[in-house]
Amino acid sequence: MITLRNKIGQMLVMGFHGSEINDNSPITQWLTNDGLGGVILFDKDLTTDTYGKNLQNQPQIKCLTHKLNHYANKTSVDGKRLPLLIAIDYEGGAVDRLTKIDGCMTTLKARELTRLVKEELEEELIQMALTLKTLGFNLNFAPVVDLDLNHNYGIIGKLDRCFSADPAVVTQMARQFVNVFNRYGIACCYKHFPGHGSALGDTHEGFVDVSETYQQEELTPYRHLIQDNNKPVMVMTAHVINKHLDAKGLPATLSHEILTGTLRQSMGYDGVVISDDLQMQAIAHHFELENALCMTINAGADMVIFANQLGYITAPQVIDTIEHLVLNKKIEQQRIDDAYCRIIRLKQKIECIELVAE
Repeated sequence: MITLRNKIGQMLVMGFHGSEINDNSPITQWLTNDGLGGVILFDKDLTTDTYGKNLQNQPQIKCLTHKLNHYANKTSVDGKRLPLLIAIDYEGGAVDRLTKIDGCMTTLKARELTRLVKEELEEELIQMALTLKTLGFNLNFAPVVDLDLNHNYGIIGKLDRCFSADPAVVTQMARQFVNVFNRYGIACCYKHFPGHGSALGDTHEGFVDVSETYQQEELTPYRHLIQDNNKPVMVMTAHVINKHLDAKGLPATLSHEILTGTLRQSMGYDGVVISDDLQMQAIAHHFELENALCMTINAGADMVIFANQLGYITAPQVIDTIEHLVLNKKIEQQRIDDAYCRIIRLKQKIECIELVAE
């Protein structure tokens, strides 16, 4: 029988330390006890400023993803094996966790992808998708659908992570990106809702307020893309403050007005909403863990990321905190049930595209 802790475990995407795992590894215990929704793998360990945290070479990566699936499959929920989300940031260009891995392709920046003719773009995306499939990933935290509204500042436009300032171009490119990755059994994630492209700052480092630079067109790609509700995709939140959408000035990740009011109710999205890393300073330096979890889940987030790059927390600690909030009626049980249903629906879609990709 599925427990509350099992459902909460499915809401977590955790980062962890180590390029090899065994029966005694912490991540193994997390997977086999209450279970996890997913993991996220990194090349660089930000705490030591060295490479090789989880990703070192292709044989090692394949072994790691195989073992992660092996341990995850030991836990069944209601008699069913739930596929583990094995995620990576693989946008291309500046955000490519495989750049140091021998034999992996050199990827293009989002802006560079838009300059390719249709056949070249298709081939580039196919090679990227094949790379992830071969290594054992089934979730890519991409594409970025932020508009390129501030090319000289921040962490989005300055790094050429945007396809364009034109919502139509962004929509077209993102749709093709997702179509190709889905074809090879990889789910994708639109980010960063409701728009990070006009931001002057970096939410890794603290509060970023886009109220003065935000443009309403930043929502346009989402309006079009979320209509493709048969695809295994999710939407990632931004930690930006946008007083046009939330007059109280809460970061979007914690805002019921933005995640439920705008994304779910106004735009009609009923897929998985996933928070950006809750250990980023825009959240972690201003909100206690319990408060941040309570606010983002009540706001409408179905999954939360703890990348363990800017801090360290265990999955049981997060599960304990959320369980405590539910038992004390600060989060309604129905909110957990709804999140769990969306996650299961997403995972079923991933299983379907994986079968087709075989």
